[in-house]
Amino acid sequence: MSEAEAPTPEPVPIPVERLHFAMPPSHASVADERAYRKRRLAGALRLFARFGYEEGVSGHITARDPEFPDCFWVNPFGEPLAGLTACDLLLVNGDGQVVEGTEHVNQAAFTVHAEVHRARPDVVAVAHTHSTYGRALAALGELIEPITQEACAFYEDHCLYDAYTGVVVDAAEGRRIAAALAGRKAVILRNHGLLTVGDSVDAAAWWFITMERCSQVQLTARAAGKPVPIGHREAVATRERLGSDLVAWINYQPLWRQISRSEPELLS
Repeated sequence: MSEAEAPTPEPVPIPVERLHFAMPPSHASVADERAYRKRRLAGALRLFARFGYEEGVSGHITARDPEFPDCFWVNPFGEPLAGLTACDLLLVNGDGQVVEGTEHVNQAAFTVHAEVHRARPDVVAVAHTHSTYGRALAALGELIEPITQEACAFYEDHCLYDAYTGVVVDAAEGRRIAAALAGRKAVILRNHGLLTVGDSVDAAAWWFITMERCSQVQLTARAAGKPVPIGHREAVATRERLGSDLVAWINYQPLWRQISRSEPELLS
């Protein structure tokens, strides 16, 4: 047989290594789950401080207690986020009263969190701070546009609360914000900033971090030219792959490992 007539060799399959990664843990007791949530909350607050999301006394992440679903763990009023530990956190009921801890809670901030938690029993954690790019986008009264892969996680899964009535101090305003959020993962509060939710502290924190980055990319792209949007079908498909709280939890784990290893005292 001539060289020209020789059969084409079958391609040799290349072995594909199966990905292995951690999954959200299960807990043997309510006490174990409570300790886990408090540690993750302290870690997320420290990360927010690292990323510069702190603005004076503004900025909160709340986590629902696993035993008392109408009570929430939150950072104390006026305490720097960077130095918080799990034992510094306060347990606050739905009326904003501290039931465990000796410090005060930011009532204006907690009003929104309490109403979101009340309206969304599926939500474990709520994150809201006055981050720079989130506020800039909120000042424009605009949504996150599907111009990057990461932005597609929010495609048709966040909304704009198109009102500003000053510092939120009454439950009625909190209820209106919760109603606008509905079943979505995030809301942009016009002239105010970003708020995200998740079925874990890790998910809510990741959605906030990546939403802040998406805001930065969107503002930067617009300043440089005219962003090219991703089509509806492709944006929906990408959201279906990247937009779940489980994917958010997985994406957050490198940040958790970073903060818990470099600042292990947060676990105390």
